[in-house]
Amino acid sequence: MVTLRVVIDQIVSPNPGGIGRYAEELTRQLIERAPKDTDVAGITSRLSDDERARVTTLLPGLTSLHESRLARRELSLAWQAGLAMPGGGMVHAMSLLAPLRKHDRVNAPGHQTVVTVHDATPWIQPETLSPRNVRWFTAMAKRAERFADAVVVPSHTVAGQLAERFSFGGRIRVIGGAVSAKLTLPVDPDARAARLGLPERYVFAVGTLDPRKGLEALIRSLAHPDAADLPLVISGPDGWNDIDVKTFARDAGVADGRVITLGHLADADLAVAYSRASVFVFPNLTAGFGLPVIEAFSLGTPVVHSDAPAAVEVAAGAGLAVERDDAAGYPERLAQAISTVVNDGALAEQLRFSGLDRAGGFSWADSADRIWQLHADL
Repeated sequence: MVTLRVVIDQIVSPNPGGIGRYAEELTRQLIERAPKDTDVAGITSRLSDDERARVTTLLPGLTSLHESRLARRELSLAWQAGLAMPGGGMVHAMSLLAPLRKHDRVNAPGHQTVVTVHDATPWIQPETLSPRNVRWFTAMAKRAERFADAVVVPSHTVAGQLAERFSFGGRIRVIGGAVSAKLTLPVDPDARAARLGLPERYVFAVGTLDPRKGLEALIRSLAHPDAADLPLVISGPDGWNDIDVKTFARDAGVADGRVITLGHLADADLAVAYSRASVFVFPNLTAGFGLPVIEAFSLGTPVVHSDAPAAVEVAAGAGLAVERDDAAGYPERLAQAISTVVNDGALAEQLRFSGLDRAGGFSWADSADRIWQLHADL
């Protein structure tokens, strides 16, 4: 029996985010799609009883769970220094948090480590992260440069960005994500829409006021004369750092009540919010993949997105792209693009069908099969 040991620590992180969802969905399919005579085990930092129960509930097919004696932060620092490494074998890390060390790739092919890099933000926009985080990501990327057998990235955009900064050579593999099977319409969409207070027609977005997400420009677009007369509904927290969404909207000249924040939404509620929107907007200034675009596509919602290279790559013409350059004019261009979709029924219908078709090209099962093939090739 061959065991693939998967670093799944992000699932139980205090802020799992997109990487936590990625780790959960991909690991579940790795278990489901495991070839004959192979199984999947998990690697984590030290867990509480509740965290351990969460992992085993989310991933019931794990054959075992290798739990470090170190807490997550201590484990990340130890692996950065090349310490506290688990034994050999096949290891697949869902991020750069990985036990990277020297090993004999030629004479011991069964000992291999694959890491995942979701975006190049630490190197193309380091100012958007804390200096400590930038140092950690850079140190781990350099360890991956020396010791990783392969590096999985979600898009050709990220592959190119990494190739400009690190010498991974032919070790980079592009394997994207997909929409969670949990993101489906529930049996009671009307009741959920009423409970959420969703307007009859609205613009929908997900994320925070993190400058990389472009929500500031989207909110400013509401005050432009060309803006559609629709409210903006945001799935995400009310603020980011010291910035409050409603205060920011008021300062931007947007009328009170025009921006509605729903906080974190459960999958069923999120599916309802996507599906009932007149248009979904992905205004991100940078992206590694752009999963929300595919999520909106899968639920038949027309999409307006930035021309961030990864978003353009993933959308592949199924959405309406908006240029980010000339930051001062970006809100105006967003307003005009949104209005175009909202007021042109034929265009909205075209985008709806092209989006559904594009979403069909992504599946977690396919991603898992490609991961298994990657390890077999190594």
